[in-house]
Amino acid sequence: MAAEDNESAATSQQQGPKLPQKRFFRQRAHVNIFNDVPLDYPVNPDEEDWSKLYPAYFRPHTEDAQTAVCDAKRPLSPSAADEAGSDESLSKRGPAAASAATTEKVPAQVEFADIGCGYGGLLVALAPLYPNTLMVGMEIRVKLVDYLQQRIEALRGFQHGLLLKKDAEWVDVRSKLLQEIAALNQPLVGDEDELHDNGETTRLVPGHYENIAAMRINCQKYLPNFFKKGQLSKMFILFADPHFKRRKHKARIISTTMLAEYAYVMRTGGILYMITDVKDLCDWSVSHLDAFPLFERIPDEELIGDPAIPCVVNSTEEGKKVARNKGKKYLACYRRIEDPAEN
Repeated sequence: MAAEDNESAATSQQQGPKLPQKRFFRQRAHVNIFNDVPLDYPVNPDEEDWSKLYPAYFRPHTEDAQTAVCDAKRPLSPSAADEAGSDESLSKRGPAAASAATTEKVPAQVEFADIGCGYGGLLVALAPLYPNTLMVGMEIRVKLVDYLQQRIEALRGFQHGLLLKKDAEWVDVRSKLLQEIAALNQPLVGDEDELHDNGETTRLVPGHYENIAAMRINCQKYLPNFFKKGQLSKMFILFADPHFKRRKHKARIISTTMLAEYAYVMRTGGILYMITDVKDLCDWSVSHLDAFPLFERIPDEELIGDPAIPCVVNSTEEGKKVARNKGKKYLACYRRIEDPAEN
């Protein structure tokens, strides 16, 4: 019996990581964000220990004299020029190589936030496009967070296994995704759907999925506890809960109150991406964003060539469901502008 158990364990170890199955992590779509759910959150952004989510970028917080030394050894984020993909070989070598080459030394920090990330399709699609940018998916539903973090760990495991193979194939995910047509109402097909749904499990990608993570958080209560002023360069609000009833409108993720918090954590020039399949919610969101003084809408022609757009349109489970059902998607992107009161 013991021999059979050992053989089973060895076989399981040889098989390597496995992607989690969504059917074991289903949860109702609606959560009351006003309930006092016990959640872990820092008193301020400096207190958050990101090492649990990004072990390749951060060392664990310590309470002794070594804290400053550990912080000083953390990898550095690349400059905006590096992130634009001007040096593909640099991106492929991972965070350490990009950190050493950066000209502007900035401590590593999360720069992209997916509010209500669901099953994490957007993060998995974006990770190879911005391999040296840290991204976090923020979700209040515990089963979805568990699923996504297990998915990320599995993808990292696949990548680490491939790194041990001398003949492992590299794939230029950036070129592959940029070739997609960001058709709002056209379903993905074949390899495109597979890439968005699972990520790369057989070929190496820049960043090796070390730059994405998921956390459970009620963004409508604790967002400033995690991010400093002007920290984020991109924020994504994709297929949010429409809260159709009038008395529930106060729970919508885009409101005057929430826009003030988004403007606080986003840097000048940062982009907020919003997409939905509900026309009423789109009109609501656009009216509030248009009225808010620190955001301006980006014309559609300026979005052409933005590598994030195909992922915003195609990568989420909800987005693919809408396309399959031949529904309509409504996309609007806004730029965070300078606050005249700060001049």
